[in-house]
Amino acid sequence: MIRLGVGRRLDRIVAVGAHCDDIAIGAGGTLLTLCSARPGLRIDALVLSGGGSDREQEERAALLAFCPGAELRLTVLKLPDGRVPAHWEEAKAAVEELREQTEPDVVLAPRTDDAHQDHRGLAQLVTTAFRDHLVLGYEIAKWDGDLGRPVAYQPLAPELAEEKVRLLHEHYPSQRHRSWFDREAFLGLARIRGIECHTRYAEAYAVTKLTLDLGAFTPSAPTPSVSAPSVSPPSVSAPDAFAPIDLTPSALTLGD
Repeated sequence: MIRLGVGRRLDRIVAVGAHCDDIAIGAGGTLLTLCSARPGLRIDALVLSGGGSDREQEERAALLAFCPGAELRLTVLKLPDGRVPAHWEEAKAAVEELREQTEPDVVLAPRTDDAHQDHRGLAQLVTTAFRDHLVLGYEIAKWDGDLGRPVAYQPLAPELAEEKVRLLHEHYPSQRHRSWFDREAFLGLARIRGIECHTRYAEAYAVTKLTLDLGAFTPSAPTPSVSAPSVSPPSVSAPDAFAPIDLTPSALTLGD
């Protein structure tokens, strides 16, 4: 499993969701990992629906818990649930305004092939507005059965996977009656994704575009050759410089 980091700087995160609880369900473990490793991280979050309702209060309390020690800025709009495509201009304006206000190192958003029209529509807006950024598409299990084959994984420490489930149940009481909102569903998916990246638990992401910089390295200094009068130097095989590199799937190292 090849591990790819995001570079030397990871100070700002953008997280977006169509509904209150989307960010926490899809990327809650990743947020806990990031905030644990990087105190003071700035997180700009945007949710398109639920504004002015009890759902907004749930979301604000939940994201504060999922982002301990971070500088969290959350905006919750009032677009009707399930009707984002019909309010395209408002959603587009909100995403573009968010883009103007921040220069994130990583963007957490829904997948562009998510079966839910609100998730899918938001994902399409995000990948356009943040076209020069690393956008990670999180997944949410639902009746549509749209979980695919992710290409990137964020390993989760077992205690953080458990903490994610605990926080979801604590902060979203309005969702506890739903058949998919339970410990088995959340930990089960995390366990499957963990198997896929050789760890116990993980959150998985789709990546629509990724730029590599494989040439940005400092070569090791050559070892000086020492000749002995009566002893031939040992034969050393040089590594194959053209060996293929498999970059998919990859494990993210956002918390390192």
